[in-house]
Amino acid sequence: MAQNPGTSNKTKTPAARRRLRVGLGIMLTLLLVVGGKLFMVQGLDMGGMAEAALAKRLTPQVLPAERGQILDANGTVLASSVIRYNIVVDQTVNTNTETFHRYNEKTEKLDEITRGQGIADLAALLGTDVAKVRESLTGDKRYFVVAKDIKPELEDRITKLYIPGLKAEGISKRVYPNGSVAGGVVGFLKDGTTGQAGIEQTQDEILRGTEGKRVFEIGADGLRIPVATDELTPAVDGSDVKLTINTDIQYFAQQAIQSQVNKMNAEWGSIVVMDTKTGNLIALADTNAPDPNDPGKVDAKDRGVRSVTAAYEPGSVQKMITAAAAIEEGKSFPLDHFTIPPSYTIDGQKFTDAFEHGTEERTLAGILGWSMNTGTVMVGSRLSKEQRYDYLKKFGIGEQTDIGLPAEATGILATPDQWDERQQYTVLFGQGVSQSTLQTVRAFQSIANNGVMLQPRLIDGYIGPDGQEQKAPAKDSRQVVSKETAQQVRDILESAVTEGQIKDAAIDGYRVGAKTGTSQAPREDGLPGFDGYTASMVGMAPMDDPRFIVEVVLQRPKGNIYGVTNGPVFRSVMSQVLRTYNVAPSTGTPARLPQFVK
Repeated sequence: MAQNPGTSNKTKTPAARRRLRVGLGIMLTLLLVVGGKLFMVQGLDMGGMAEAALAKRLTPQVLPAERGQILDANGTVLASSVIRYNIVVDQTVNTNTETFHRYNEKTEKLDEITRGQGIADLAALLGTDVAKVRESLTGDKRYFVVAKDIKPELEDRITKLYIPGLKAEGISKRVYPNGSVAGGVVGFLKDGTTGQAGIEQTQDEILRGTEGKRVFEIGADGLRIPVATDELTPAVDGSDVKLTINTDIQYFAQQAIQSQVNKMNAEWGSIVVMDTKTGNLIALADTNAPDPNDPGKVDAKDRGVRSVTAAYEPGSVQKMITAAAAIEEGKSFPLDHFTIPPSYTIDGQKFTDAFEHGTEERTLAGILGWSMNTGTVMVGSRLSKEQRYDYLKKFGIGEQTDIGLPAEATGILATPDQWDERQQYTVLFGQGVSQSTLQTVRAFQSIANNGVMLQPRLIDGYIGPDGQEQKAPAKDSRQVVSKETAQQVRDILESAVTEGQIKDAAIDGYRVGAKTGTSQAPREDGLPGFDGYTASMVGMAPMDDPRFIVEVVLQRPKGNIYGVTNGPVFRSVMSQVLRTYNVAPSTGTPARLPQFVK
């Protein structure tokens, strides 16, 4: 009987046994290599494959910082931010996932549900049709917006649905509850994130805060893994910026100047209100002020703050500086006697006044009270050219106010060596020099404050995310003229209202001092010459102890310039300011310096 060849190794030939041993050796070697490799990958992971796989599963989510608020002096909100979310989906993930999951807070596990149930849950939270949600989640788009402007509490509930491919993107939405009130001061954002104008621009770094980040793991099915990596770096909200602006006064002033511009068919107008004791700006009002919620509705030229950005020849309001310089240097005094002819010629330059008159005997008070160019040149010529220039500089002409708004105008003040024969005299009455409305107000503030110039303040302080308020430091003050000189100039300004040409600035119950100004406006097309006028009035009250300054400016009003008066607007705004701040009526005797020499 034949023997089964597999029954005994003894029957195998030596060659067959060698082949068997070699085969077994090869198999053991392969197993050793594969096992070693597996150990290297799963045990030691020297190639970082585990980390790489984890990195693919990790999904970062930006947590937006809440932008700080912009507040007025009384805490009224001028700008604020709310956190909102856009719900987006990767349709390629969602469409191909038939089984959804729902997080069970009791078991801390994911319960399996159908796709239809998950879509119905999402539709219920969004308050929309199921079919519409299904359509949003279905398709081949890697990025599709399912819902916008979702509030945080709703976003949290949507996130807990754990719908494949669905995630929330945080956004910060800026709102301006007061619309155009102080709109140019507040500014607005570009693309909803970066300050584009006003305080939003200059204080952007302080307002914006620091974004946070959340990192979590996403499985292959597009779901967040609830018990896996979940790292949170909280956002740091921005600080609030508190302004010196009073929203009520700002609104009143904007209405008043807009009405005046409409009445006079002017190009634009501005009003500045300042507290003389602190330098705080109570109002910076412009016509056609932008609404930061929709700044594109007004022209780009109207989106700033013209009292800061627009420089123009101030005209006769500058005569106050000439009078102050002459008094401080002992060259003239309020009741000095001047014989003033119909026209006055000096160094070959002829000067006349805005009204016709014969030879008159005037006081210095009368020269300013009736805004005479001839008399102002007579007084100012007693000062050297260097003195004229130095006092303009002392009063802040040619020096930015630096209140924290963009595009501030410096103005133009040429040095004495650049003045020609005529300009050396015209600067005495506000021509041949340019400045902003705020620079003029600052100069008058020093006279109201006993000769001490305070730098204007628009930013009162900052309030951090923790609620702690830090006051913005006041800039250094400086003594421009003596207390005695300032008092004499105030008497001249008050007499301009009681005895001079500016009687329509008077306010019942309060002593008022004021000065008007009219100057030619340069052509807008850049060609030589002038096109229209700039009319202004600046005044202070109460003269017992001046608390507030108001300046009203009109650019290119139509009609006869001598028929334009800003007195009623000044009186209306100043009266409102005095009432708002409960300033007691005047009790002292008004200054009534004689305007003529008898």
